[in-house]
Amino acid sequence: MVTAPARLGERGGDVDLRMVAPALAAWAGAVVAVRVSVTAVLVVSVCAALVAAVVVRWFPSARRRAAWVGLLLVLLIASLALGALRASTHRSGVVPDLAAERASVAIVAVVASDPKEVRGTFGTSTVLRLTVLRVEARGATWRLRSPVTAWVRGDAPALRLGQQVDAAGRLDAADDSATAATLSLTRVSVRPDGDPAWWWDGAQRLRDAITAAVSGRGTDVSALVPALVHGDDHALSDGLREDFRTSGLTHLLAVSGTNLTLLIGFLLALARPLGAGPRARVVLAVVATVGYVLLARPEPSVVRAAVMGLVGIAGLSTGGRRRGARCLAWAVVAVVLLDPWLATSAGFLLSAVATGGILLLAPVWRDALARWMPLWFAEAIAVPAAAQLACTAPVAALSGEVSLVAVVANLVVAPAVGPATVLGLAGGLAGLLWAPLGTLVGFLTTVPAGWIVLVGRRAADLPGASAAVGEGPITIALLVIVSGVVAVTGHLLLRRPLPTVVAAMLIAVVTVAPLSPGWPPRGWVMVACDVGQGDATVLRAGPSAAVVIDAGPDPGDVGRCLDDLGIRTVPLVVLTHAHADHVDGLSGVIRGRDVGWVGVGLSRPSLSGGDVRRLRGGERWRVGDLTLTVLAPLAAEQRADVTEDEANDASVVLVAETQGARILLTGDVEPPGQAVLRRTYPDLHVDVLKVPHHGSAHQDAAWLADLGARWATVSAGRDNTYGHPAPATLTTLNAADVTVLRTDAGGDVAVVVRNGEINGVRR
Repeated sequence: MVTAPARLGERGGDVDLRMVAPALAAWAGAVVAVRVSVTAVLVVSVCAALVAAVVVRWFPSARRRAAWVGLLLVLLIASLALGALRASTHRSGVVPDLAAERASVAIVAVVASDPKEVRGTFGTSTVLRLTVLRVEARGATWRLRSPVTAWVRGDAPALRLGQQVDAAGRLDAADDSATAATLSLTRVSVRPDGDPAWWWDGAQRLRDAITAAVSGRGTDVSALVPALVHGDDHALSDGLREDFRTSGLTHLLAVSGTNLTLLIGFLLALARPLGAGPRARVVLAVVATVGYVLLARPEPSVVRAAVMGLVGIAGLSTGGRRRGARCLAWAVVAVVLLDPWLATSAGFLLSAVATGGILLLAPVWRDALARWMPLWFAEAIAVPAAAQLACTAPVAALSGEVSLVAVVANLVVAPAVGPATVLGLAGGLAGLLWAPLGTLVGFLTTVPAGWIVLVGRRAADLPGASAAVGEGPITIALLVIVSGVVAVTGHLLLRRPLPTVVAAMLIAVVTVAPLSPGWPPRGWVMVACDVGQGDATVLRAGPSAAVVIDAGPDPGDVGRCLDDLGIRTVPLVVLTHAHADHVDGLSGVIRGRDVGWVGVGLSRPSLSGGDVRRLRGGERWRVGDLTLTVLAPLAAEQRADVTEDEANDASVVLVAETQGARILLTGDVEPPGQAVLRRTYPDLHVDVLKVPHHGSAHQDAAWLADLGARWATVSAGRDNTYGHPAPATLTTLNAADVTVLRTDAGGDVAVVVRNGEINGVRR
C-alpha cells in the first residue's frame, strides 16, 4: 500500500481519466498472456482487433476518438504479445524439455534472489531463484539464460544475491510460467570467481548494518525495522504478522511505495535547503530509487513498489487529482509490460488501488475536513482513510475479512512510520562509518518502531478488530457499491463536524460492541468438530477455506461445524480410513461448498465421481495457508486390499504446518502402526496432537509422550459406550504436560495461534 508525501498536491481540478481504460486493457492482456498458450493469445488479439474495428465502424463517437481506441488496442495487443513471448520462453526450450524428463543436470548459475529458509517437520529447506547460464545433461552442454526455482534440502551454504555457483540436481516441471523449471539441488558451491558485483556487496553490507543497529532492542523492534526499511521480514514472529494483518498494518511489513516515498521525500527535503534545483532533485530521486531497489532487491514486488512510489510523488507534485490518474495509468502500463507476471499479483492490485484512492479521494476529503480542522490533521486522516476505502473490496475478495480498526490504527502509527523508516536507514549508514554511531541511531529508532509494534498489538486485541464478510461475488459486489457511494458522497459528510463525529462514533460502537470473541475464535488454525462418536477435523487454509480430515458419522453434524466456521471452500478432504464414523458424513462436507479433491489411503471408502487420489507416505504439498506432509501409509505397505480389522492401522497419518504450529493428524492408528511411525520418524516432534482412535486405551504411551505436543484434541461422543477417551490415555497425556481438549466435554474445540503462542479454546 502507498501513503502520500508530506503534502498533497493541488486542490480540486477535473480528473483526467482518459488513460484508465487503456491501462486496464494492458493489465488484462498481461493476465491472459501469462496464463494461456501463444495460440490463445493470437486468437484473443484478433478478436480484440475485430471488436475495435466494429466499434469504430458503427459508433460515431468512437470514430471521433479513434486515437483513444487505437491506443487501447495497441496496449492490449502489446501486453498480450510481450507477455506471451516471455512466458513462451519459459514453457519451451532446453530447460523445460529437460524438466519434462526429470533429468539430472549440472549447471552454472547466478543467484537471483535472497535464499529463504522454509521450516519443515523433519528439518529445513532453502528456496531461491537461480538464473541458469550453462546446463550439462545427457552428455551435452548448452549456454542459455533461464530462470529456475531451486530447493536445497537440509543445511545449505551461505549464498548471496549475485553470486555465481556450480550446482547439480534434478529438474522438474515449473509451478507456473514465471520460471522454466524447479530444481532440487543435491550439490551447490560458490565458484572461485563467483563473487557478486560491488553494488550487490555494498547493498548487503548496508542491510547487515541496519540489522546490527537495532539488534538487542527487543525481538519485535529488531525484526520490524529491517522490514520497514527494505522489506526483510524473515525475523518477524508469526504472532506479530497476524496482529498487523488484523489491525490493517500489514503493508508496513513488506516493501511498498510507502518506504520509497518516505525516503525520497526525506532526501528531497534535505536537498532543497542545500540549493538543489528542480532538475537536480529529479536526478536525486531517480538515483535514490535505483539505490533503494538494490537495497531491497530487484524482485517483482520491489519494482512494483518503486514505480508506485514514484507515482505517489510525481502524480501529486504535478497536478494532484487532475494528472495523478494519468500518471498511475501509465505506471500500470509500464509495470505490466516490464513484468507481466505482476499483473496477477495481489500486491500489485492493492498497490494500484491504494495509490488511486490517495490520488483521487484524499485531496477532496482533506479539503472537506479542512473546513473545520487544521489542514495537517485533515490530511493525516484523509490519506489512510482513502487508501483503506479503495482497498476494502479487494482485501475482502482476497481474505474474506475487513479490518474495522485499520483506518484508526494507520492514523495512530502514521507519525511514527516516517521517523522509524528514516532513522532505520540512517542507523545503517552510520553503522557503516562507525558501529557505535549506528548503535546510537538504532537506539533512537526504537522509540517510533516500538510505538508501531504497540499499536499493532493493541489494535488487534480489540473485540471486533476484523469482521469476516466472506469472499463471494455478491458480497464483493455489495462492497464495491458501498465503497463507490462513500467515495462519491463522503466529502459531503466530512465537510460538517457534527455528522462526521456522529459517524465516527457509530463506527467505533460497531467496532468494539462485541463483548465476546464469538466463534470461531480469532487466530484459529484447527477445530475438532463435535460430531459425536467419530472424527472430523478442520484445518484453516485461508479465509472461508479449510482442509477437512475425516467427516464424522453424520452429515448434519459436520455440515453444522463447517457452517459455524464460515467455510465455503474445501480444497481437500482426507478420509483416513473407511470406517463409518470417519466417512459417512462426507455429504455434509460437500453440500453447499466448493470441494476440490478427496485423498484416501489403503483403506478406501466407496466413492463415486469426483477426483479421488490415493495418498502415499512422503508426499508433501501446500494448500492455502497449510503445508501438509503424508507420513503414512508408507510405500512399503502399498497393497490393493485392507481388511476391516486392518483399517485402523492403515489410516492416513499427516502433519499439518501453519502459523508456526505443527499438528499431527493420526486417524485411528493403533500401537502396531504407531510403532512403525516411531521407527520411521524417530525425530518427529509436533505442537498439537489429534489423539488416535478417539483416545482409546490401545496406545503406545511412550510414543505419545515423546512427540513433545503441548496440546491434544480428542474427538469422542458424549456418554459413548466405548469408554473413550480412556482414563489411562488421559493420564499418559497429563503426565507429559499435554493439555487435552475433548469434544465430548466441550463441544467443538479449537487450537489458536496468537502472538506466536499456541493455545486451546473450548466453545
